[in-house]
Amino acid sequence: MKNPNDLIKIPDYKKIRVIIDTDAACEADDPFAIAQALMSPKFIVKGILAEHFREPGSTKRSYDEVRTVLEAMDVDVPVFMGQEGPLETDNAVSPAAQFIIDEANNGAGSDASPLYILCQGAITNVAMALRACPQIKDKIIIVWIGTHGIQNIGKPVPFREFNAGNDVPAANEVLQSGAKIWLIPSDVYTTINVTLAELKVKVEPYGKIGHHLYHNMIDYNLSDRAGWTQGESWSLGDSPAIAVAINPGCGKFVEAPAPFVNEDTASVAREGSPVIRIYTSVDSRFILEDFFAKLKLFFGE
Repeated sequence: MKNPNDLIKIPDYKKIRVIIDTDAACEADDPFAIAQALMSPKFIVKGILAEHFREPGSTKRSYDEVRTVLEAMDVDVPVFMGQEGPLETDNAVSPAAQFIIDEANNGAGSDASPLYILCQGAITNVAMALRACPQIKDKIIIVWIGTHGIQNIGKPVPFREFNAGNDVPAANEVLQSGAKIWLIPSDVYTTINVTLAELKVKVEPYGKIGHHLYHNMIDYNLSDRAGWTQGESWSLGDSPAIAVAINPGCGKFVEAPAPFVNEDTASVAREGSPVIRIYTSVDSRFILEDFFAKLKLFFGE
């Protein structure tokens, strides 16, 4: 990959430290978000964490998919194995959770900027890090694609929200932790719609990574796991985590008490919940056109 800093110049003081937490092998949208993050010169990507998706061996599958993306982009970033499944009382701290702790503490100091953790799946690794070292909560900003937010409080659950549902206790530990959280709920992340035709034209031609992203999407769409999709379209639902870190104002948000997640993933109000940022919309044009432009810039002829 061409060096993003050679093609897009931004001041060093505007750059941010980033960790990506991803269940990359679960569906086909995570790799798009990973690639966009790696092409963004604002980001100093410190590491990528493999997240489980509540299946045996899923953490390792996510780890392997991250390695595939990095190889296709010819980029070298540390990758860490996360927790093997949902949190239990006797969980050991995974390499991924320990990396969050170490990196958060490495940034300590009077002039330290916060560490952004961009979470694109269950939030188990972050919950484990906060459980093991609660004091890092004041040193991080957690951007999470997850939950039904607050729009659906008191309403029937529209569907089982996948990311929160893969570890409900971890979701509530993080949401109630007092850490700074930017939450991107289901009615927002499902709006980043693309067609397979658009991806064929704007993604597949651009290097090994474009080929991988497109064909990984096609393979998933043809699999038995993708019966819920519409057939020739997709929502790149993990990409808003990248976009709001690039530009926090690329969507509208409210400051409101964090929802509590029931076992069926319904959001409910809980007295005393800490106030967090909850996005109510994001600009899909900003998100998608940024990705397509960077892919062409860095992998075009």
